[in-house]
Amino acid sequence: MTATAREVGDPDTAAARIVVRCPADGRIVGSVPEMSAAEVHEVAARLRAAQPAWEELGPHGRKKHLLRFLDWILDNEDRLVGIMQEETGKSWGDAAMEIAVAVDTVNYFTKHAADFLADRAVKRDGPMSLTKNLRVFIRPHPLVGIITPWNGPLATPIVDGMPALMAGAAVLFKPSEVTPLTWSEVTRGWIEELGAPPVIACATGGGAAGTAVLDEVDMIQFTGSIATGRKIAARAGERLIPHSVELGGKDAMIVLDDADIDRATSGAVWGGLWNSGQICVSVERIYVQERVYDEFVDKLVAKVRALRQGMDPDGSYSTEIGAMANERQVQIVERHVGEAVERGAVAVTGGRRKDQGLFFEPTVLTGVDHSMLCMREETFGPTLPVMMVKDDEEAIRLANDSPYGLAASVWTADKQRADRVARRLETGAVNINSALTATMLIPLPMVGWKSSGVGGRNGGAAGMLKFCRQQAIVSERFRLKSEPHWYPYVPRMSRLQKRLIRLTGAHDWRRRLGLRGPK
Repeated sequence: MTATAREVGDPDTAAARIVVRCPADGRIVGSVPEMSAAEVHEVAARLRAAQPAWEELGPHGRKKHLLRFLDWILDNEDRLVGIMQEETGKSWGDAAMEIAVAVDTVNYFTKHAADFLADRAVKRDGPMSLTKNLRVFIRPHPLVGIITPWNGPLATPIVDGMPALMAGAAVLFKPSEVTPLTWSEVTRGWIEELGAPPVIACATGGGAAGTAVLDEVDMIQFTGSIATGRKIAARAGERLIPHSVELGGKDAMIVLDDADIDRATSGAVWGGLWNSGQICVSVERIYVQERVYDEFVDKLVAKVRALRQGMDPDGSYSTEIGAMANERQVQIVERHVGEAVERGAVAVTGGRRKDQGLFFEPTVLTGVDHSMLCMREETFGPTLPVMMVKDDEEAIRLANDSPYGLAASVWTADKQRADRVARRLETGAVNINSALTATMLIPLPMVGWKSSGVGGRNGGAAGMLKFCRQQAIVSERFRLKSEPHWYPYVPRMSRLQKRLIRLTGAHDWRRRLGLRGPK
């Protein structure tokens, strides 16, 4: 929940700062500057000035700074989780998981960066390369922009920012104006407490600040809505800069009739309701084969009803489901649930927002179909719509009946059956007998198919090299005074080259020898 400074009775600074309120109770928890385009330009210039020395450190030199940064995160873990919880309304346990993401990401890319960025020798191929040495150098885009959403104020900038930094880029972050406090504090810690090289900065503000970032950087990574992602991609195209956009999802969960229903229902609860369902890869629609449908719904409802909702005291882990981040998102969930019920669906449990704070009850919907918004549009909230299907074919067809293609899950005891279904799903990741896992495994690519994005993150080396440029290097194996194809053309030498090209490039002896075929 955000507000302008005018709402806290400071007319002199109205529109100069963004005030952040806790979604659980509405109290003010902090504020950040509403930066102008000129201010963003100044920050970008400072980052560009610092970047060459950062790149010159090499991966081993940069690794030392990032490991110190990880130490700082762990030393300040409770304070960072507390800030995050206050500005997002998450439960303590959900917020604390973002620390684990930071640990995994920093350790992975610091461990592998030297190998990922190493100069690469390329095998010679063809007559032109016989006298050459072929290599590829990897160079970072000098200034990378990373625009992140409100649902993961620590994890998302870490996941995208750490590989960019280890690649040698300077990084200009633009966190969501809804939850800017966590990353502002992280940036302060990097500069003021660690005294690390000034190659990261935090541009705070709304859409205008995001546009300014996009207009300053050499490469842009965006995570957010499809509508904004299209605008980002269009502007990046105008500027001819590379971009990677990870957008919305409507992830399908397919429960086949031989699945372990106890595990499947537990996976649905966590995979669909973690962070109050406010995650792009959360389970948003569930297809269950009719033979196990009743058992699945009964166990699912029992587990959802047992969840504790609220904003728990620091370090207590006494609730599972927190608040939603902003009023607009609560209204979307209300609309999806209300429209489904009006069309004949049943909210078996939940279905309402609470009187205080931005809390929406964890909700199981049955009797849903694809005419309903809850099965077609991204809900991004604590809902689990469950639909009965006859067989594998119907489940696959319905799962693919979506403009989204971020992730999915298949639940079955048959490994071959699981792979057959997975290969037919139009989505960038498939979890078998698990939920959300593929997103958290850095060696695997996280890519959006269809309207869920362009480019991707993670994927081992690819997760770092996307922030880099390839530089082709050609050098000479021998000291030759000239090349056979250089000027001046010499008839005898040119005819010899012609024969050599045929001899090495044609695929039959008639053409290799230059023999004429039949007319």
